[in-house]
Amino acid sequence: MWTMEKVPLQTGYLKSQGHVDFNYEVSRSLAACQGVILVVDANEGIQAQTVANFFLAFEAQLSIIPVINKIDLKNANPERVEKQIEKVFDIPRENCIRISAKLGTNVELVLQEVIAKIPPPCVKRGDRFKALVFDSTFDHYRGVVANIALFGGEIYKGQKIVSAHTKKSYEVNEVGILTPEEQPANKLYAGQVGYLIAGMKDVEEAQIGDTFYLQKQPVEPLPGFKSAKPMVFAGMYPMDQSEYNNLKSAVEKLTLNDSSVTVNRDSSPALGAGWRLGFLGLLHMEVFNQRLEQEYNASVILTVPTVPYKAVLSSPKLIKEYRNEVITVVNPMEFPEKSQVSEYLEPMVLGTIITPDDHIGKIMSLCQVRRAVQKSMVYIDEHRVMLKYLFPLNEIVVDFYDSLKSLSSGYASFDYEEAGYQPADLVKMEILLNGRPVEELTTIVHKEKAYSTAKVMCERLRNSIPRQLFEVAIQASIGSKIIARETVKAYRKNVLAKCYGGDITRKMKLLKRQAEGKKKMRSIGNVDVPKDAFINVLKRTPDK
Repeated sequence: MWTMEKVPLQTGYLKSQGHVDFNYEVSRSLAACQGVILVVDANEGIQAQTVANFFLAFEAQLSIIPVINKIDLKNANPERVEKQIEKVFDIPRENCIRISAKLGTNVELVLQEVIAKIPPPCVKRGDRFKALVFDSTFDHYRGVVANIALFGGEIYKGQKIVSAHTKKSYEVNEVGILTPEEQPANKLYAGQVGYLIAGMKDVEEAQIGDTFYLQKQPVEPLPGFKSAKPMVFAGMYPMDQSEYNNLKSAVEKLTLNDSSVTVNRDSSPALGAGWRLGFLGLLHMEVFNQRLEQEYNASVILTVPTVPYKAVLSSPKLIKEYRNEVITVVNPMEFPEKSQVSEYLEPMVLGTIITPDDHIGKIMSLCQVRRAVQKSMVYIDEHRVMLKYLFPLNEIVVDFYDSLKSLSSGYASFDYEEAGYQPADLVKMEILLNGRPVEELTTIVHKEKAYSTAKVMCERLRNSIPRQLFEVAIQASIGSKIIARETVKAYRKNVLAKCYGGDITRKMKLLKRQAEGKKKMRSIGNVDVPKDAFINVLKRTPDK
């Protein structure tokens, strides 16, 4: 859902996505603007993402123009939305502009408000050239295309520029403005937002938040941005190891255009060579996976998403090894033992839910199951409620949004922001097949939920692993303690079929010999987990 449109003067407009995973994109775009248009749907009203994006613009001290769109719809209720905007954002309802973008109703009033309310950029053209890089993309023919906001001076083709971050110098090949398509121009002046191409070969050379200046005319670098922090990590492996090089090439090309994805090489005994990728959220991960499939025809296996936990080490030997008392753990296999740690910390988020009041009871129950702590509850109009909860990130990262939409018949919206780390009683749960651990299924869970999670995973594995000629024991363990078990029964030949009548000792001898054979098979046989079994097992445990 689009919740905001930014209007940098002289450059057309930029759009920002409403989903929480793209919050970083919104904050970057806002740095290049003097004002924003806050668009709210006349039918849906204020959503959780609207609230998050409003406060980003408010903290950036930008002029805000409230606009209520889709007033032509049959169920539109602009009066109700005006009341919500006044109550939640403290903007007088008479300042709201009612429009229909589809029919063009009152659109000219928005443009007049942009001219009247959004101030010009506070810059001087006589100053030295200074530009902020707020985005960059990779073009296979032209190299890196950097989107820049000019805070001083001017720039044109042929000039030599320097990056404040890398200290490398480049010659400008092309400049232009965004309308929103790229439109080449002779010059860019202070106050404008545009793009710049200077023969950079790697997107990392145009670091987000970097400052460009003219060669031999150094300037004080601009504050820039906080770097994007991955919130969700997952292992990615090719379906077939022969496809590894093709997938590697596809991942490299995609990450050129998406610098917020972190990539580290990884390997697994069952799935082979792959990567551990860090994403801004689950939607970001799904979009990345979809792009791999659609643009590069790559089929991949994604392991269960995990979040970055922290461990406060108590062992002096480990502190010396890691050179830090607090370590961050993104791979469950590297989770330190309880005996080596004084406490574990899990990431928390402050979640905002906006929902019709008919669904409050069910949503509160869902939040309690997910170990959330209620912070506030405010009615934003007669029928809609804004709830704030403190959630462990691990509880919402997989399918909380789907459960919320299901319980509220699609009417609830959800958004969250980081809220630091809190101590938690965490354990590493391993899955064993005939006593051998399966690394890919190792997970970090809260102690309270360990038994229910283990039981469901074992049941799913039992249904996914094909029967063997020997019995397969599926166990979930925490340390040396087994907390759940399922058994895949062996195929069994009827060795007594040829015995009709006769002495019982003959039958006992045949059965004993069969049992010994099965026991030997079990000790030397390997259980291969089919790849589709991983996908079935790693689905989220349904909420009871």
